Amino acid sequence: MKRMTMINLMKASVKKIHSLSRASRCLPAEGGVRGFSSASGPRVCIVGGGPAGFYTAQQLLKARRDAVVDIYERLPVPFGLVRFGVAPDHPEVKNVINTFTQTAQHERCSFYGNVNVGKDVTIEELRQAYHAVVLSYGAEGNRSMKIPGEDLSGVFSAKDFVGWYNGFPNNKELCPDLNCETAVILGQGNVALDVARILLSPVDMLKETDITQNSLAVLAGSNVRRVLIVGRRGPLQIACTIKELREMVNLPNTRADMMPNDFEGIAEALKDLPRPRKRLTELMMKAVKEGRGDKVEKSWGFRFFRSPVEVLAGADGKRATGIRLALNKLEGSGEDTRAVPTGQLEDLECGLIISSIGYKSFPIDPAVPFDPRKAIVPNAMGRVQDTTGLYCSGWVKRGPTGVIATTMNDSFDTARVLIQDMEAGEVDLSVNKAGAQAITALLQTRGVRTVLFPQWEKINAEEVKRGKSQGKPREKLLDVDEMLKIAWS
Repeated sequence: MKRMTMINLMKASVKKIHSLSRASRCLPAEGGVRGFSSASGPRVCIVGGGPAGFYTAQQLLKARRDAVVDIYERLPVPFGLVRFGVAPDHPEVKNVINTFTQTAQHERCSFYGNVNVGKDVTIEELRQAYHAVVLSYGAEGNRSMKIPGEDLSGVFSAKDFVGWYNGFPNNKELCPDLNCETAVILGQGNVALDVARILLSPVDMLKETDITQNSLAVLAGSNVRRVLIVGRRGPLQIACTIKELREMVNLPNTRADMMPNDFEGIAEALKDLPRPRKRLTELMMKAVKEGRGDKVEKSWGFRFFRSPVEVLAGADGKRATGIRLALNKLEGSGEDTRAVPTGQLEDLECGLIISSIGYKSFPIDPAVPFDPRKAIVPNAMGRVQDTTGLYCSGWVKRGPTGVIATTMNDSFDTARVLIQDMEAGEVDLSVNKAGAQAITALLQTRGVRTVLFPQWEKINAEEVKRGKSQGKPREKLLDVDEMLKIAWS
């Protein structure tokens, strides 16, 4: 009986979309597309207002001068990981927000924040209202270490820790206890180095960034003096880039604390390395050679050939006081090099453990195929498997790898594939689609109020104003209700 009720509800919902579509030419939409009727060209919906979503929109608007693009975002604020993932001391990386703003202000583009797709509106309802739907909602989950003790107090994911100091609303209550001397970061990518740098940076340097005042106060009282960055493979497989490594090497009042044994045989291998990898390795070796002599307060270092096997608890059984690592040896060569346990174990004493082993995507809607093993939407060049008119871009398409430029190229590729499908007739443009006029009307009946781009600009202005009074570029709002209050004021 329940099943029949659900089916009838879905049919009624789809019928309502069709009805709204027919009526849309004489219905003014709240915040609808400026000056474009439903027959003016292809209507495309993008789910997710981060880099992948904005880059996809940018390419679609450029490639088709009749395309109308609507971006739906769960939060009231746009820009995703550019806002919440990029390190506060990397303002130059955030300059891409200027480009995204131009896209959002384009006459054929509209931004709808505060819309939780999959909950407030289904993918099927979006597909009925648009010629094509692009999933660009990123990767909000954490990869689990799958080891005993990872749920102890003092253990955090890098995603949550980064979200805490970058003002992500979900992480505002994180409250990490930094009353310990040693922190261990598991993973050796750029995010791991970002976290290490924030933990060791002089507070005076951070005061001039957009780091939240809340996290700045905690970091000011930190007792962390030593950060170890652990990886399961060796120096030649490290995942960070030379920029991030150079920032660690040049960090004031710190020294590199490496294990020379980890670099045995590396000098001989240098001549055969590609230039970027060679430069990165040479910088590490220089740090090994020069790092130990300085008398400074803080230190950082890589620990290679080690995999976590257990988080060790203190006497109370609740708080992490160390981590047990398996020592590895390498087998294979090149990209196929893998870490194999030797059977030896090593315990490291520490009071803070941050897992930086990657993000993962979640399924957004039962109607969308999802590969739980790879944690992506299965696709071919951005075309979602077995689903006409549904596409994906960014991390939900390929997994959480690469930098913003990687996401840009990936999103451009998806947009090009979508354009090709339109031109080949794979996406039927002969039927008028109501787009945002249908969806915003539907959202209104469900009590969902959207945040449009001009309303986000009110939030932005308030953040800049608060930041200016503290000598910072901005002070981010942490509370969604407060964001909404300002947006709708």
